[in-house]
Amino acid sequence: MSKLVIFSFLGGDLNQGFPVVTAQLWHNNQLFKITGSLPAVPELSDIYRRWKLLYEAVHQRLGSNQRIKVHSQDITNISVNDFDEVCHQLRIHINTWLKSEPFQNIERQLRTLLSRDDEIRVIVETNITLLHRLPWHLWDFFEHYPKAELALSNHEYASPQVVQKSSTDRVKILAILGNSFGIDIDKDRSWLQNLIDTQTTFLIQPTRKELDEQLWTQNWDVLFFAGHSASIANGEVGEIHINQTESLTIYQFKNALKTAITRGLKLAIFNSCDGIGLARNLADLNIPQMIVMREGVPDLVAQEFLKNFLVAFAGGKAFYLAVREARERLQGLENDFPCASWLPVICQNPTTVPITWQELRGGWGDTETRGEVSAQSIISTQKMKSTIATRKCKLWTVLLSTAIVNLSTIGLRYLGFFEKAELQTFNQIFVLQPKEDLDSRLLVVEVTEKDIQSRQETTTGVKSISDSTLAQLLNKLQKYQPRVIGLDIYRDFADPSNESKPIQLATELSKKNIVAVCKGRDGKHDPEGVKPPLAVPIERQGFTDAVQDPDGIVRRQLMMMAQELSSACATPYSLSLQLAARYLSYESIQPDLNQDYIQFGSKVFKRLKPGRSGGYQQSVDLGGFQILINYRNTDYQRVSLADVLSDKVNFDLLKDKVVLIGVTANTISDTWSTPYSAVQQPYQEIPGIFIQAQMVSQVLSAVLDERPILWVLPFWGDILWICSWSVVGSLIIWRIRSLSHKGCTIFVTVVTLYGVCAIALLKQGLWLPLIPSVIAVVASGVVVLIQRRQEFFTVPRPLVE
Repeated sequence: MSKLVIFSFLGGDLNQGFPVVTAQLWHNNQLFKITGSLPAVPELSDIYRRWKLLYEAVHQRLGSNQRIKVHSQDITNISVNDFDEVCHQLRIHINTWLKSEPFQNIERQLRTLLSRDDEIRVIVETNITLLHRLPWHLWDFFEHYPKAELALSNHEYASPQVVQKSSTDRVKILAILGNSFGIDIDKDRSWLQNLIDTQTTFLIQPTRKELDEQLWTQNWDVLFFAGHSASIANGEVGEIHINQTESLTIYQFKNALKTAITRGLKLAIFNSCDGIGLARNLADLNIPQMIVMREGVPDLVAQEFLKNFLVAFAGGKAFYLAVREARERLQGLENDFPCASWLPVICQNPTTVPITWQELRGGWGDTETRGEVSAQSIISTQKMKSTIATRKCKLWTVLLSTAIVNLSTIGLRYLGFFEKAELQTFNQIFVLQPKEDLDSRLLVVEVTEKDIQSRQETTTGVKSISDSTLAQLLNKLQKYQPRVIGLDIYRDFADPSNESKPIQLATELSKKNIVAVCKGRDGKHDPEGVKPPLAVPIERQGFTDAVQDPDGIVRRQLMMMAQELSSACATPYSLSLQLAARYLSYESIQPDLNQDYIQFGSKVFKRLKPGRSGGYQQSVDLGGFQILINYRNTDYQRVSLADVLSDKVNFDLLKDKVVLIGVTANTISDTWSTPYSAVQQPYQEIPGIFIQAQMVSQVLSAVLDERPILWVLPFWGDILWICSWSVVGSLIIWRIRSLSHKGCTIFVTVVTLYGVCAIALLKQGLWLPLIPSVIAVVASGVVVLIQRRQEFFTVPRPLVE
């Protein structure tokens, strides 16, 4: 089922900015509302107007056969390169505007609620004509979500009042072929004629009376127009040229259009030029959806869009996906017709669900888009397997149906269908754990924005602290005898200004209790990597490569991995493992490092098995030695760089501690999401140094405090767990005679299952497969319920039960 995101731009314009911008996300009858704002960007208006003039001039120069005459005498001697530059500026300004900080609250929260594989309908709701004309699809958001497509809407709308629907099994199309002087609309007609399961009536250059008569007296599913059209009165009014002498605005035949909408008109397609005015006017009549062209459109572009849209839509694709595919395929024409893929746009009434081709034909539509329970197919299979004359729900029937449900559930899980839901459920349970005490073994020295600004330190283009300041900090810390110091600041460059300082960074880094960081080379994502400081040998190096889940959350700790031969970072050990191991060595606990486990004393850390482990079934790489992170629900002792250097710290805090040094300045983009981020308002990411602290703390706490290590069952254990709950649940439901009690039993079983999984995770660290188990229990229960219901109505019942 698709997700709906509505952006509302209220109380402003591009010159003043928008003090209130709201984003509403609708999915499965749930609403998430997020607010933000956008600054003034008056230059965007100027760039768009220049783009429009150049667009018309370039097409006129290239000899494009437009569906409306263009006027661009204001610009002469224009080149395609000039036009390309303006297109680039328009893209840059739109993305810069939408990346402004007041708007980031909206974008960040949306990205946590949306998945790359989601089908997303994005509606921009505004009454400002210029905003309707902007090419919103240039926003990087649409690159990240390949199944998202844009639609436009006015601020005010209502649900269409449909009092009469077509009863035919064919799609009824009224095709208006208007004034075609100088253009070719025969291709449009041929594509409509070739559609199967349609009943198309063509009005060729009709009079106003003929058009009015058809809209008043017939039931139509689709209204189509090809010919000349325009937006007049500064884009506020749209008109179509129905023949060579007559043109009509929407308001001049609005009564007929309103009648057609109440009779079931669901879609209007204006395959003609400059349709924003048409869309704005027709939206006032609450038509469900439209497709128009933003600007003047060349004949070939209009024809190719119509062909590709009809093939995709009539072939079963969702309306928005069909429009996006047809629009993006126009990019292949842009050598001859620049910006062709910018032109088509949907205009949507937000109160309506986009129609499907099957629904236009009078069918039931795609059950998945309606959110119906997929267990019905399983129920049908079970009914075929049982004999109609069965007088009892036999035990073997229950077991057989449960086995089929289990196989289906396990197969879907294996294919990754439940992965996103399992990760989200993990978050919801994990954040229920109570507040924990501080880990007194760790201290974080943070380099804040104030530290950087006060010292005005920018080294070789990297906003950080200078070698001399870092050397002074390390020298100061060493005086108070920490067990180990972790430097989570990249230092792969030399700072010449440090050479004359009394305290040399190389000298401080040569001390044996310091571990410095580097980053491994990744041929796919990071071909460079980051080198360690020259003064630190490989045995005191640790990599900081992080692994994120598809939703952007860090749930896993990468402890060891084999580096590529050409990698600048050669150490196979992570910073967190190096720090924990060196701290534990003072406790006479040495690590036993193996390919499948790491052991400190009696505590064993087992890796997540590559391929599939726990809720990870498809979309993540489990290579190297990875474990789940058991985050502490608490902060860490922290002091600032300035406090250390000015002796404002109780240095007793440093003795025998793990000290981590890292940058937390808000201008450094080293922030990450954790399971706690999504439940915090506003959404909060934390600096990478605190992720490192969590990783070190979880190893030390597991070894020294017996704090649980997060773990998962082996693959066969997951299968056994899912099947056990499904079988036991279905047998209990089968034994209960009352139909109403069976439904209650399913509910109680699901609640019990949730409680067991929550206790296992919070108390023992065991991540059990909750979502597939719930699916199996509910589906098995529904099967038994249906079988029992059949028995109830087909078997003679005693007077007393």
